[in-house]
Amino acid sequence: MTKGLEQNGKSNTQIRYTYDMATQPALAEKIRQIFRMLDASLGQQHWWPAGSAFEVVVGAYLTQNTTWANVERAIGNLREAGVLSVSGIRDTPAAELEGMLRPAGYFRQKAARLKQFVAYLDSKYAGSLDALFARPTEALRDELLGLPGIGPETADSILLYAANREVFVVDAYTRRVFERHGLTEADARYDDIRLRVQEALAGETEGFYAGNTPATARAVSGSANPLKPKEGLNGPPADETTISAVGVVPHAPSAASQMERSELSRRYNEFHAQIVQTAKHFCVKTTPKCDHCPLRTLLKPESRS
Repeated sequence: MTKGLEQNGKSNTQIRYTYDMATQPALAEKIRQIFRMLDASLGQQHWWPAGSAFEVVVGAYLTQNTTWANVERAIGNLREAGVLSVSGIRDTPAAELEGMLRPAGYFRQKAARLKQFVAYLDSKYAGSLDALFARPTEALRDELLGLPGIGPETADSILLYAANREVFVVDAYTRRVFERHGLTEADARYDDIRLRVQEALAGETEGFYAGNTPATARAVSGSANPLKPKEGLNGPPADETTISAVGVVPHAPSAASQMERSELSRRYNEFHAQIVQTAKHFCVKTTPKCDHCPLRTLLKPESRS
């Protein structure tokens, strides 16, 4: 399958991927194969880096149209001011809240959206996030989608990472990796991709990483330019032994990442986080670094950058 991409001077039509939408094995098995490869290479990512389910909700709103680094700065402001809670958002004057959220961009709109979410929680569930999350998954998803500022990706991020539901998140990174490996088309609908992944991983029979250092991932401190573990928001830096074989450093474990969840929810959690890391470090938007990617063996040699 040919994709619109240029690598090292190669024209779009010269870049041909091993996978084609019409080839076998079945599409579901292709998705499972990518899942296994990323899991073996990258291991557990400890996503979402948050101290509570409500912090995940706040982050899901703030991450719209900005980078996670900007979100972390805005959340840091909320935490420093002691207002990273339902009551804190409720009681903070709009102008003050906007100032704290400024690093995340669209700060007036995002402050208003958070205020609206808390007002809805107050009016329908007496301010209890647990009460909201007690709703059945499909009903909860529909309810979230009916709130201002919540689209499918934000709703599913809240469902998966805050409410621990068995829902996969599709974002721009997912689309990029999947399109380049022939798993979906550019105009594929959000829910078509989501359900395709959910069905594929629901049929996965092999175990996955879930906490042990992958056999291929050992400390890389002896390399010429070793990566250092990054400081997490809610814990110490990840130990160097958790750096993956391809040099990707996971977040430190957080309260949110360690919440109890089902096996399937954990699969969706890790797969989405691993896809994000792959897209950020290897399957980049302009010139992908195919020769260093965990999925490099899925490409024909002449197609690798």
